[in-house]
Amino acid sequence: MMDWCICSLLWCFIPLCLLVHVVCFTFADADFTLLRASLTGHRPETKLKGLVVWVTGASSGIGEELAYQLARCGSRLILSARRKDLLDRVKHQCLENSSLKDEDVLVLPLDLLDRKSHEEKSKIVIEYFGHIDILINNGGRSQRSLCLETHVEVYQALMELNFLGTVSLTKQVLPHMTQKGTGSIVTVSSVVGLAGAPLATGYSASKHALQGFFNSLRTELTDFPNILISMVCPGPVQSEIVNNAFTEELNKPVDTVGSQEHKMPTCRCVRLMLVGIANGVKEMWIAQQPFLLFYYAWQYAPTVAWAMTNKLGRKRVQNFKAGL
Repeated sequence: MMDWCICSLLWCFIPLCLLVHVVCFTFADADFTLLRASLTGHRPETKLKGLVVWVTGASSGIGEELAYQLARCGSRLILSARRKDLLDRVKHQCLENSSLKDEDVLVLPLDLLDRKSHEEKSKIVIEYFGHIDILINNGGRSQRSLCLETHVEVYQALMELNFLGTVSLTKQVLPHMTQKGTGSIVTVSSVVGLAGAPLATGYSASKHALQGFFNSLRTELTDFPNILISMVCPGPVQSEIVNNAFTEELNKPVDTVGSQEHKMPTCRCVRLMLVGIANGVKEMWIAQQPFLLFYYAWQYAPTVAWAMTNKLGRKRVQNFKAGL
């Protein structure tokens, strides 16, 4: 009798658990590991307070929002991008909306393509703050063009900027972290770093390269368990990255930028990123539905994912050719 009762309870409990998971997944905007950390893990305001954080691509989009939220967490900041005037604006907003003082925020113009300057820039940071706790590799550019129409120079520029520029700066910062024995290197990849997407062959390739590099680097650092190598894979996020995307020619701007209302708000994406950093999450999937479904499909049902991607990709190419 007792065994029968236990079996009956299990038969009721298992469907209930599945139902709860389905409902949670329907409204999820990140993978379950990251969402669990956001509910029960460390708060960024506690873990990131006082840490020295270097953010590249800090003049707009995700990088700019990172600066603002990190400032409110009490992190000391190095803000890098190419344009000093935009970085000064971001610094001003950081100081206006946090308890940080002027000396807590260093504006450091940086060109990821100028790899010869990265050693000097890193020395400036070390001399100014004494160490680097977190490097957030956020700088880079996207792409909107068909492969058959895209010049090889565009692919070269994407790899030089997104991949080699990021690797170069990381190689300057990493020795300081291994010497100290602690630190975090957080790199903003993309959903197309895990799966392919039309109109982004070069961008996707550069993000795949970053995934391969940092996943391999993580395995080389097993003797340094307190150094976090974390990959952030956002889906569509409201950002100016579309405005600055490469097209089929190096210096040709994007003709039209579509509406971004359907994309995840930048503030939500960044909040989840900081939760992941604070809780040592090694890979973060951040996207609203139905985009989050693609992550899980590519991970657990690639044949189904191919069918979905081909169908939606064909429609996207058709819209692109029609100028939509």
